[in-house]
Amino acid sequence: MTLPIVLSLLALTALVAVFWFRAERVRRTHPTHAASQELPGMRTEAAPLRLDAPDVPPFALQEHMGLVDGLPFMDWRAAHAWIDGIADESERQRATEQAQRAWLLHLRDAFGDHFRLYETEQAWVLSSLENRVVLATAAYVARTRERVSRVLGRLAGQAAQQRSIVLVMDHDEDYYAYVACYYPDQPADGEVFAFSGGMFVHAGCPHFLVKRADLTAIEPVIAHEMTHSALAHLHLPTWLDEGLAVNTEHRLTGTPRLIYTPHELQRMHERFWGEAEVQQFWSGRSFHRPDDGNLLSYELARILVRQLSRDWPLFERFALAVSQGDAGAGAAREVLGIELGSSVAALMHQPHALGWSPEPARWEGPARTGSADEDVEAGAVTPA
Repeated sequence: MTLPIVLSLLALTALVAVFWFRAERVRRTHPTHAASQELPGMRTEAAPLRLDAPDVPPFALQEHMGLVDGLPFMDWRAAHAWIDGIADESERQRATEQAQRAWLLHLRDAFGDHFRLYETEQAWVLSSLENRVVLATAAYVARTRERVSRVLGRLAGQAAQQRSIVLVMDHDEDYYAYVACYYPDQPADGEVFAFSGGMFVHAGCPHFLVKRADLTAIEPVIAHEMTHSALAHLHLPTWLDEGLAVNTEHRLTGTPRLIYTPHELQRMHERFWGEAEVQQFWSGRSFHRPDDGNLLSYELARILVRQLSRDWPLFERFALAVSQGDAGAGAAREVLGIELGSSVAALMHQPHALGWSPEPARWEGPARTGSADEDVEAGAVTPA
């Protein structure tokens, strides 16, 4: 990407942030919960009690939606089973949208009269935000989807994506109470989640969650997860999928400020990675480590993908040729003319690369593909 394009993307993101900030300042000076004039696309109907589709019995929501701390939670396994019983693909898509909209309308009613559900072709925004901020939020989602597609080029999936869902919570306590519902083993204590300004919730109906005071915190999460969504059809090894997601996120929203300097990170990499750890990286298991291996796995994936993608057309050919079973080793030899193990060893300043190339026979279980977050049990969240 050329420098003018990078600067224009950063400037556009900054403009959205300034717009949100000014709208929030107006709200605090002149507090209102609902706009005096409804936006076209604002869903004002009552929350439905059942879902209907051709050739299948109605789906009774009261039988498949329970309350957790007063908030409605859909039994999405039951909903997906009902949807799978619909023969026509276009009707299944409509039923999926109908189920998601129904859940959001029930959630709107649970949050209170000041919450509204806004719908566009690409997004739902559930919030008490003013009209201008609602429009800016939905527009950001739409722009990000387009940018991700442009950045990924031929790697982006061509299938129509479902609408993205953004929930904006008014207060910290509401935000943490909602998040706690997805942490069944954790107490509903705000301090447990104090590090988070925004999250992507993977459970059941994937959606973005953000505090009203930190709307811009969700930008990197949206860019990252939309990249995973666009790449899902390729079933890439975890390291390649995450490396593309992190680099795309940084290109669209800017590089975040890290707690470690580049020099400190390099020293951590050199101390951590050995033959056993590198095999965990290739298999995808190191991305789930509870120690520094998690951070270093994402960093190594980012650096490796950045190096390999300097010639983007050649990298596209490589990514499209990658095999799941060998973490891309065969495609790297055939398309890029390199050994993946030698590339990583060089990054770690290792003089010898013996044992650093992907060796599936040494992995415990099959290689993991796609987003590292997809392997987490229902209820998983990715903090921003």
